[in-house]
Amino acid sequence: MKILMRADTHVNIEVPGNAPVAKCTFSQVLAAFSVSLGSMVVGFASSYTSPALTTMKDGNITSFRVDDETGSWIGSLMPLSALFGGIAGGPLIEYIGRRNTILFTAFPFIFSWLLIGLAVNVVMILLGRMIGGFAVGVISLSLPVYLGETIQPEVRGSLGLLPTAFGNIGILLCFTAGMYLDWWRLALLGALLPVPFALCMIIIPETPRWYISKGKTKRARKSLQWLRGKQADVSEELTTVEKMHVEAERQVSSQQGPFGELFKDTNLKPLLISLGLMFFQQMSGINAVIFYTVQIFEDAGSKLDPNISTIIVGIVNFGSTFVATTLIDRLGRKILLYTSSVSMIVSLASLGAFFFMKNHHMDVSAIGWLPLTSFVVYVIGFSLGFGPIPWLMMGEILPAKIRGSAASVATSFNWTCTFVVTKCFMNIVALIGQEGTFWLFMIICLLGLIFVIGFVPETSGRSLEEIERGLTGPVRRMSAVANIKPTPMAC
Repeated sequence: MKILMRADTHVNIEVPGNAPVAKCTFSQVLAAFSVSLGSMVVGFASSYTSPALTTMKDGNITSFRVDDETGSWIGSLMPLSALFGGIAGGPLIEYIGRRNTILFTAFPFIFSWLLIGLAVNVVMILLGRMIGGFAVGVISLSLPVYLGETIQPEVRGSLGLLPTAFGNIGILLCFTAGMYLDWWRLALLGALLPVPFALCMIIIPETPRWYISKGKTKRARKSLQWLRGKQADVSEELTTVEKMHVEAERQVSSQQGPFGELFKDTNLKPLLISLGLMFFQQMSGINAVIFYTVQIFEDAGSKLDPNISTIIVGIVNFGSTFVATTLIDRLGRKILLYTSSVSMIVSLASLGAFFFMKNHHMDVSAIGWLPLTSFVVYVIGFSLGFGPIPWLMMGEILPAKIRGSAASVATSFNWTCTFVVTKCFMNIVALIGQEGTFWLFMIICLLGLIFVIGFVPETSGRSLEEIERGLTGPVRRMSAVANIKPTPMAC
């Protein structure tokens, strides 16, 4: 561990970019890798109910009964608790630090999985999901803040999507293990994942910006030197961070506080754009797809084993993230959002058509491949655009002086939408059928496309001050440090 903490062990790593090759130290990669392991834990938790609910409802395995209504609560309690975790995350990262907040989420994660794995009744499962969901909400806010304050802006595209990749690894791991493990063994596997995550978080330092906010300049310099390498001159960057902090404190103190700034005319537009992207991300139905993938394939009567189909979807989800990493800075955010919307619209329309024919007793044996194909196209589309980009743009378009409070609002809103979709999915299916449900998601994706065309700005290749000037008017200062990056959910 001491060897890893030495600044002279860091080497420059070339990261392929659009234009000139950007360089970053190994320590920044290590920092991004460490916090991204937390995103893998989140991905595992988000997808747990998809394979687990099937065995939970098996009376031969469980000593208690899990019906459809109870199953919907098991699936939806996590995003509901994450809503409150997102609210709590803002104060926590300010009082105990970004790194400590992320590190301490490992313990409720472990406890929640043990509660589920050792459950003798439904209450223990629900309580475990609630505790784990709270930790998900906290980490979904604190993780991007940590990345934004440690990674150089030149590599924010490549390293910024690393949490999304690890989140998809967590989903794929859960789907694969779910083929062989029943619900309680799968939960015990989940209890192991936070252990390497916590060990890696111990190695990396707190962010320089947080140290400066607490008046600990020497520690801030040491942290920044670790991140930039022993030979790097960090004086100029450290001075810039200090000046930005002083200016931010002065501006906020002259108002009613950071939350009072949210509803000023100049700040409302970027906040609403961020909230709109979060709304369409979740209301596209992605979490309903991830949470209930196995059940959807069983209802479709696919000839492939539902668990095999689910794993294929997970692999596609994982691979699409790396494609997005290579394209996001070359094609721009809006092109990928257009592609994402169109892909989801087409796939949801065809999926709805399949269920319409099946539920009206038409022969669908010749198109048994359609559900899996539609799912693959849907997941590719989501992973290319509406999966990672709303989180990335949250840090790009929110004005610097309200970034923390506005990000807390956007994160909580995202998890609120996740809860609504997850909890109501089976009820909507019961009300309007599978075909009606997927067509409803299709209409929402169409509205999302219109929203992107009309309101979302292109931020690729633009500095944060240029983006802020375009949305709010001239700005007095530049903030290139507190860039919030995307979170680990494919959902």
